[in-house]
Amino acid sequence: MTSAATSAPFTPFSGPFAIGTLSAPGETRFPSLVTPDGRALDLRTALDEPALTTLTLLERWDEELPRLHTLAGDPARDWRPLTEMTVHAPVEPRQIFQSGANYRQHVIDLAVAHRAPDDPRTVEEARAEVAAVMDKRAAEDLPYVFIGLPTTISGPYDDVVLPACAQKPDWELELAAVISRPAYRVTVDEALDHVAGYTIANDLTDRATVFRRDMPPIGTDWLRSKNAPGFTPLGPWIVPADSITDPSDLQVTLKLNGETMQDESTKDMIFDVARLISYISQTARLLPGDLVLTGSPAGNGIHWGRLLRDGDVMDGSVTGLGAQRTRCVAEEARCAR
Repeated sequence: MTSAATSAPFTPFSGPFAIGTLSAPGETRFPSLVTPDGRALDLRTALDEPALTTLTLLERWDEELPRLHTLAGDPARDWRPLTEMTVHAPVEPRQIFQSGANYRQHVIDLAVAHRAPDDPRTVEEARAEVAAVMDKRAAEDLPYVFIGLPTTISGPYDDVVLPACAQKPDWELELAAVISRPAYRVTVDEALDHVAGYTIANDLTDRATVFRRDMPPIGTDWLRSKNAPGFTPLGPWIVPADSITDPSDLQVTLKLNGETMQDESTKDMIFDVARLISYISQTARLLPGDLVLTGSPAGNGIHWGRLLRDGDVMDGSVTGLGAQRTRCVAEEARCAR
């Protein structure tokens, strides 16, 4: 993957600082404290830990957070311009948990768009019925969560390679929660205490391979449709949770070649961040650095009838978290089936 921080404009974020993973020419990647005015501080030096990584920082998040606030306000430190750096994905997670069908409007739109040709209901009647189902689901049912591979992670400005096998590659911009404290069987009220901060994820999907045509009873095939290398551009930053007033009131916006395709508030989520984390933790043990992707709002390519193509540029932003920009590049290799 290629990455060039200078290829995308720096977008400020909420709060006094964020955490990123950066590199300079000829240097290895390092965890960095980044300020909203575009300065970067190497945390290996600032914390006197040459082997420090973003993951080890997250493992000690509660302990280190006060020190990070102090560093952010210290002008005497060795600050460097962010424009001199390459920005990578802010963390390399051990586990990725992805939520599907979690935006009310998105699910309603899809259900109405895919109703049978002989469906006697009007569009308004169909929307009303699906909306009632979604409201019942939010009150009585459980989230839908599946697992992704860490090898899908790429940087926020990296090129996205569209695999030759992907016939219908699509975008899915999402709010992602980054775990700090391990979480196992936590309650909804406890869940957000296990979140270090938030970042942006574009959870790309090949719509053509979501469902197994050869084995319909098996259902979805998330391995094939979502886990190509680099299919989850992440970042640019982890913005601490204490800088985000309400994760259920953020605007998720994706532009394709400058045209707005997704623009929805996280208020439309059926299950909020706390409910997702609590639900996942009843089965799995969430670890520091793990990602919880919270689902994508309405406005995916399959809705517009316009899927990703070679040369497309995606600009994704979430309120207070900055922005990412990725360019699509078609894979030249042949697809073995």
